[in-house]
Amino acid sequence: MRTYRFMFPVLLAMTATGSLTAKSSDKGGSGIQFPEVSQVKIEDAFWKPKLDLWQKVTVNDVFDKFEGKHLEHPGKFCNTFENFDRVAKGERNIGQHAGAPWFDGLVYETIRGVADLMARQSDVALEKRVDGYIDRIAKAQASEPNGYIDTYTQLMEADHQWGERGGMLRWQHDVYNAGMLVEAGIHYYNATGKTKLLEVATRCANLMAGYMGAFPKKNVVPAHSGPEEALVKLYIIYKNNPELKKQINVPVAEQDYLKLAEFWIEGRGHHCGFPLWGTWGNPSAEQWIRDRKYEAPEFGNHTRPSWGDYAQDSIPLFEQKTIEGHAVRATLFATGATAAALENHSPEYIAAVSRLWDNMIGKRMFITGGVGAVHFDEKFGPDYFLPTDAYLETCAAVGAGFFSQRMNELTGDAKYMDELERTLYNNVLTGISLSGTQYTYQNPLNSAKHARWSWHDCPCCPPMFLKMMSAMPGFIYSQKGSDVYVNLFVGSETEMTLADRNRVRLTQKTGYPWEGVVTMTVEPEKEKTFILKVRIPGWAQGVENPYGLYRSEVRSAVSLKVNGKSVPLKIFKGYAEIQRKWKKGDQVELILPVQPRLVTANEAVADLQDKVAIAAGPFVYCLEGCDNEGLADLKVDMRSPLSITFEKGLLNGINVIKGQALDKTGKKVPVTAIPYYALGNRQDKGYAVWIPASK
Repeated sequence: MRTYRFMFPVLLAMTATGSLTAKSSDKGGSGIQFPEVSQVKIEDAFWKPKLDLWQKVTVNDVFDKFEGKHLEHPGKFCNTFENFDRVAKGERNIGQHAGAPWFDGLVYETIRGVADLMARQSDVALEKRVDGYIDRIAKAQASEPNGYIDTYTQLMEADHQWGERGGMLRWQHDVYNAGMLVEAGIHYYNATGKTKLLEVATRCANLMAGYMGAFPKKNVVPAHSGPEEALVKLYIIYKNNPELKKQINVPVAEQDYLKLAEFWIEGRGHHCGFPLWGTWGNPSAEQWIRDRKYEAPEFGNHTRPSWGDYAQDSIPLFEQKTIEGHAVRATLFATGATAAALENHSPEYIAAVSRLWDNMIGKRMFITGGVGAVHFDEKFGPDYFLPTDAYLETCAAVGAGFFSQRMNELTGDAKYMDELERTLYNNVLTGISLSGTQYTYQNPLNSAKHARWSWHDCPCCPPMFLKMMSAMPGFIYSQKGSDVYVNLFVGSETEMTLADRNRVRLTQKTGYPWEGVVTMTVEPEKEKTFILKVRIPGWAQGVENPYGLYRSEVRSAVSLKVNGKSVPLKIFKGYAEIQRKWKKGDQVELILPVQPRLVTANEAVADLQDKVAIAAGPFVYCLEGCDNEGLADLKVDMRSPLSITFEKGLLNGINVIKGQALDKTGKKVPVTAIPYYALGNRQDKGYAVWIPASK
């Protein structure tokens, strides 16, 4: 067991011990392996056109706008990449910086997303464009002897590296940006085999690992999470590829990266105890930090300020019972802790992340998979506070999706994939327009007016969107030993090697999500007995939410066939298990009840009583004002049937649900519902997910 020491306020205690588990096994992880995105070929009527659009149009749109192009009100300093050029030339403290302090991180996140898209489908022109950006980033880092790089801090307050000496890490984002650099370097190497950005990232990671940690190192933890998972990934890539170290012109000590990630995770809640953000208010708390009051002798020699609930820093992780604070930070923190649990196998880590996920899904998640109810601090609200006008940042849904995927990897339970699917098809997918060039930041469930934007003063959501959707192909399948999992229903093909070295090709053909038939072809290299595990979504079994937060009923049962013959559903942890001797050409047919259903909320959710939502398959639907006159006064007629029809010419082709409602006079009127993700692509006349129900 390793022990870290942290300084507490002297009135409480002088030291505390954070528990860590023994060294990771050689294999690491839970034994569940997900393929690289390059190992999954997507041929899907729903997803392939979207992935192609995002790679050809969205990525270039995002890069163009970071370069200051196509902006409504461009200023003199609007080209984010020029920040790197100024730093490379040795400019410091010039008082001018294009964009907010976290724009370095957004650039790196975009590069990560682009890398995964290019791993799926090569793009010479796009790769050349990114290589040019990487050259500029590397030159900027080379201007600092120790490898530090953060353009905001260097150009605006160079004496405050890592937010120290009167700086404000919660604002500067130095550690967050560095973490996103690490992720970009790893993903770009995986996609292209090029090591230049990975070398920049490793040099920066070495600097952090040498500077931050248990005393006598500095007690610096990220005020914005994300770097935790990045450092775990850096540890893994070098652990699994020792030859890669020879290609990197900097020292590599992979255990230091895992140790630093664990320090950051376990360091939450270990600080001087001040400022008291909730009591003092943000201005006073920030001034207290700027005045360096946390350096007072009574706080000891390994001190730092508290970042508060906002940054999951009020109490240590192992004491946290509920998921709190800024929803993006919270979900990325939980994702990083889960990634670390996959390596250190700590029961305390596993129990902590399980508690946070259960609380998020069971009491704080919105029906679209969104999280973060409150505008102030962009944070989680209390249990069962799920108002229809909630904040629901796109980035927070992305973080929640990554958290759910990591929990599936940790446990092998399909309920986590159920919630990833909910998030993907709803709150995340609505974050981009059908054109691929307009975006959303907030995603309330009901809104009288909610227009998309072409760019934003804080354009964090497009890069996060690209990170999630480019990673999605890698979540479709997984395996553990000789067990093969089908997690998501996407027309695709992959090949995997089982524990006995037998190779298996697995293919899906499906009209999902519009249709419920999924045909899987299993082609083992040699006839072999193994288990195929096919996820049966909770919604298809009448379990809208694993903890009863939402409820619905489906009229048809799930059916499963092997080579045309029905087989009984043997479900374990949400997966139908089919064990047999598989041979080439064996086919499995899954039929899911993709039909309209009405969803209601738990009685504890005061804001949603006497309201219903419409869903079908993985989609949540909404009524848009441009289809439904007098939307604000409509009540769903609970006794009228709902019908579903695919309309090829509407919104790039969607399933439309039609039913009846009562208008303000009590007269029955027809209503039309479209998938939530497709809203805001026509006239902006408002929409509603939750609609009053007629009695």
